[in-house]
Amino acid sequence: MTLRVTNTLTGEREPFEPRDPDSVLLYYCGLTTSDPPHLGHARGWVHVDVMCRWLEWLGYDVRHVENFTDVNEKIVARVGEDGDSEADVARRYVRQVIEDMRSLNLDRAEVYPRVSEHVPEIIDLVERLVESGHAYEANGSVYFDVTSFEDYGTLSNQTVEDIESQGEAAESEKRHPADFALWKAGGVAPDDIAEHQHAGAAPAEEACETAQTWDSPWGEGRPGWHIECSAMSMTHLDESIDVHVGGQDLVFPHHENEIAQSEAATGEQFAKYWLHVRLLETDDEKMSSSLGNYFSVSDAVAEYGPDVLRTFLLSTAYTSRATFSDETIAEARERWDRLQRGYERAVAACDSVDAYAKVEDADLRAAVDEARADFEAAMNDDFNTRGATTALLDLTSAVNAHVDRADGYDFRALRRAVETFEEFGGDVLGLAFGERDDGDVELADDLIELVLDVREREREAGNYERADELRDDLEALGVEVQDTDDGPTFRR
Repeated sequence: MTLRVTNTLTGEREPFEPRDPDSVLLYYCGLTTSDPPHLGHARGWVHVDVMCRWLEWLGYDVRHVENFTDVNEKIVARVGEDGDSEADVARRYVRQVIEDMRSLNLDRAEVYPRVSEHVPEIIDLVERLVESGHAYEANGSVYFDVTSFEDYGTLSNQTVEDIESQGEAAESEKRHPADFALWKAGGVAPDDIAEHQHAGAAPAEEACETAQTWDSPWGEGRPGWHIECSAMSMTHLDESIDVHVGGQDLVFPHHENEIAQSEAATGEQFAKYWLHVRLLETDDEKMSSSLGNYFSVSDAVAEYGPDVLRTFLLSTAYTSRATFSDETIAEARERWDRLQRGYERAVAACDSVDAYAKVEDADLRAAVDEARADFEAAMNDDFNTRGATTALLDLTSAVNAHVDRADGYDFRALRRAVETFEEFGGDVLGLAFGERDDGDVELADDLIELVLDVREREREAGNYERADELRDDLEALGVEVQDTDDGPTFRR
């Protein structure tokens, strides 16, 4: 069965045919590093991870690139709260993203480019657009002329006339209200960060003084948001790629603008397939940092463990509505427990003295074949992870039935069942059957609290050097300590 994917660009489910029959170029729009990553971000991460794993299982050489947006007004808004400068804040959250990715057992991308290290490539791309007449300079800023690109609005099914405005720059600088910034003159203004600041942040003017700027042919300034991904994708993949993935909320304006500026610059199709992951919801609204209704990845991993979370995040296909709740987490925990027990029973029976070479269970052998076929069919049906998981649960039922009724076990069938769990559940879905030992999370937290109590007593006794040593020791173990008015807190 041929892999078929839902392409936002055409609105159709299409056969997947990359430009090179042996390889796939895939770009995923990563995070703006201004807040702790939450489960909404993890939903995209895990689905893209499984997409890449399945494409590799199909035999493709997958080149997966995912960016960090480390230059943004929202990052400047965290100065004083999470770091002394825009660069400090970004670095802190890049570190957090990397730790959270590893905790969820994600395969590594080929590279994770950052905006701050690709400003020369961004400037080069903007210059190409100015020289070709698709962009223009105004008071040190550069804007893309949406009327110059005939297909503008195709991805989001809009026309230029439908779009009233983009961005909050002075409209007098623009030729058309929908024109968007490729390069922004100067630094960051206090008004640009006011709505994003939390209590404890530095005064807006002080925070804005730490914003990064670069020299350019149009004067000192900063790159626009949309141009960043085009430049990083072209730098590390190609001017034309196979798959571009991102959250559903990025269709417009971000991905629409990526298409326009990229194709205007190169004359080539930027991406053949545009795949969009639906947002994770809670209480009928999307989970987001701006709404403050998020559950951070680090807290969720500590509470539920990576396998329960991956099972939860894969329990709905990436194009389907997904809700985070006590009920959906409980369902995921039950599913993971069933899968794990089924695998363990298959392993134990396969390695048992009662597993024989001449015993044949036609039902189990048929169930293994059916589970494999159903898993492959589900994954080839637009990466349907829920259907794929169901196939493994059906295999679990078959293994349990065999072990419960058999006087002697069918070694060959059990061995193939174990391989199916490990190959499809482990290598493709990223679940750790019998591999990962997360330890006792509650015990680890209790030990950290004990060290913090000792540190507080040392501080109260005036032994500040010893208190600092304890803090440094915890941080060396990956435990970040923060002193607050209510006492110390920590994050692992």
